[in-house]
Amino acid sequence: MFGNLTEKFEGVFRRLRGLGKISESNVTDALRDVRLALLEADVDFGVTRDFLAAVKEKALGQEVLKSVTPGQQLVKIFHDEITALLGGEEVPLNLTPPARILMVGLNGAGKTTTSAKLALKLKKEGRKPVVVALDLYRPAAIDQLATLAGEVGVPVFKPAPGEKNVLKAAKAAVSWLESQDANVVIFDTAGRQEVDEALIQELKEVRKFLNPGEILLVADAATGQQAVSVAKTFHEAVGITGIVLTRLDGDARGGAALSMRRVTQQPIKFAGVGEKMNQLDVFVPDRMAQRILGMGDIVGLVEQAAEAIDEADAMKMMERMTSSSFDFTDFLGQLRMMKKLTSGAGGMMGLLSLLPGVGSKIKEMKGQVDDKKLNHIEALILSMTPLERKRPEILNAKRRARIAAGAGRTVNELNMMISQFSDMRKMMRNPGKMGAMAKMMGAMGDGGGGGGGGFPGFGGLGGGGGGMPDFSKLGNMSGMGGGKHSGGGGSPGKFGSMGRPGGGKRRK
Repeated sequence: MFGNLTEKFEGVFRRLRGLGKISESNVTDALRDVRLALLEADVDFGVTRDFLAAVKEKALGQEVLKSVTPGQQLVKIFHDEITALLGGEEVPLNLTPPARILMVGLNGAGKTTTSAKLALKLKKEGRKPVVVALDLYRPAAIDQLATLAGEVGVPVFKPAPGEKNVLKAAKAAVSWLESQDANVVIFDTAGRQEVDEALIQELKEVRKFLNPGEILLVADAATGQQAVSVAKTFHEAVGITGIVLTRLDGDARGGAALSMRRVTQQPIKFAGVGEKMNQLDVFVPDRMAQRILGMGDIVGLVEQAAEAIDEADAMKMMERMTSSSFDFTDFLGQLRMMKKLTSGAGGMMGLLSLLPGVGSKIKEMKGQVDDKKLNHIEALILSMTPLERKRPEILNAKRRARIAAGAGRTVNELNMMISQFSDMRKMMRNPGKMGAMAKMMGAMGDGGGGGGGGFPGFGGLGGGGGGMPDFSKLGNMSGMGGGKHSGGGGSPGKFGSMGRPGGGKRRK
């Protein structure tokens, strides 16, 4: 997400932080680099020009606070202006009854998938959503929505077979709603490869009939320079009330996020950060600005942990870790907690992108981080007998060969995992080291501001120092051992690869 833009900003900030004073010369130099970075990220030229003018005016017109250096103040000005460009404040959905949400956008932007994701999100909030299929043109669009609705457990309205009149289908849906116990309705409409008059006229008629409280423009983050014209056309035609950016987890340069918000003056409300149904995030401008500037999103990380991990389970795991009886069964529990956390964050890459100093390195880390590794290790542990999990010391060569074969992995991978597991147990038996680890783990629940308990092996992520934890052991997935880098953004360690996944066999 915004990898190239973040990398350019970090380069500018490295130079700015060393400045002893702010002058028009060094501000101009910094703005020149930022202008190139924004244009390369497909930010609209007019948006770029206005943004740089605002930064320059504030940078040269303010007195420098005594508590910060001039370079630090410039960084803050950039942060404040990007936050303002993205909308300033988080804007919630308008769910005033009858709470109708109309999803619009070009074909292929992800409207149907986003409709299902939004339904799931609202369902988790305690609401009763339903989805309505109004895409009568794209082959299998109705079946796709029905399948996704079934996956997230919400009712779906399907027009009569062969129906081609969208307004007639919308009227039938409204009649159907009278029999449903629903308080939010999401209408998935048709898109086109390009904006055309027929699409716009159709949307105008549907909008007039439904009178929705929300009209959300779903746009691919990789839309590029076309983003401005698309946003303008839809907004002028139907008056969008918000934007949903999809595929922000990809290699998109991200300029659409900055451009569309400015030209429509409507808030970005959600961001799709992965393919799974739970990977739709509320868009918070301040936190997104921090990520663009390479500052990470620790609040987002703590929220992910609080949602994915039960505090009581985490405390039980901590008690097991501090005892002398920690075994592979306990390690399996820790591993599954990790999988829940990475699933909600959009995979391991998504989780890492929330850490300070990692945003610009995501691109170079691709290919080194493999989410399948968690499944590989789980398969290896499940191939062990209960006795072998409890007493790893009995794992001789014959047993190891059987376990590796049962998991579809290599003996070398198994040996590596056992070796690192042994290192973990040695550390746990050291009261001094475990005390320090327990203190760091508390940072996620206590120092992180409202998180739900610490995560085993996840030391120091929620602390106030803004530093990165030590990921040197992550390549072999033995845990994410405690915050070695306590300052500002050390480099992550290497991430190994274990090849293709395999199925696990279980012995009595």
